[in-house]
Amino acid sequence: MRELDGLRAVVTGGASGIGLATARLLAARGARVVCLDLAPDGLPAPLTGIRADVSDAGVAGAVERAAASLGGVDILVNNAGIGAQGAIGENDDAEWRRVFEVNVFGVVRVTRAALPFLRRSAHASVVNTCSIAATAGLPQRALYSATKGAVLSLTLASAADLVTENIRVNCVNPGTVDTPWIGRLLDRAPDPGAERAALSARQPIGRLVHADEVAAAIAYLASPLSGSTTGTALPVDGGMSGLRLRPRT
Repeated sequence: MRELDGLRAVVTGGASGIGLATARLLAARGARVVCLDLAPDGLPAPLTGIRADVSDAGVAGAVERAAASLGGVDILVNNAGIGAQGAIGENDDAEWRRVFEVNVFGVVRVTRAALPFLRRSAHASVVNTCSIAATAGLPQRALYSATKGAVLSLTLASAADLVTENIRVNCVNPGTVDTPWIGRLLDRAPDPGAERAALSARQPIGRLVHADEVAAAIAYLASPLSGSTTGTALPVDGGMSGLRLRPRT
């Protein structure tokens, strides 16, 4: 028997990158999975998709449709997010609002809509995709880091609020992950090869994190195997948060 047999999962941003890797792994371990995404078409079986925009209040209806198709929700993975570049003075108020609408308010909207179903689950788990940017000062990431700092605090506060209802809330803090968004970022760099090398070198393992590695951490936090784990931020960052290595010579 697989550890997620019989469980029902909703994954936001589930059509690409970390979200797709997570959805596929959850399904491989026995869960039935619905992906909420702006472009959910073409998902591989047995995944199903529902078009949803987490920055819009209408996402609550998408969560309800996902729960109806699954017969409930046991696992919620808040993965949908967008990136942003620039120091604090380089993005206007409209851009700050746009990124917060997705990265922070999106988590709030989806979790709030899923709570009635999670409360009826015998195994309720929420996993938020946070970032190393929540705990480390990264250059040219002021807006993005602010949103992920909010996600980290929201994770901890929600875990405290919901622990007596047997709903666990955790997050993963990836480093720089080799995803389509990073690919587009590299494509815009003056020297994509040098930029990739620099991003790889700042992680002690010397390479970008793989989406499957983040998915494995999410799947663990979502599963009954982590039944005593709540209010935890699990780094998947190639050692960035904990290691202080001597410069390589």
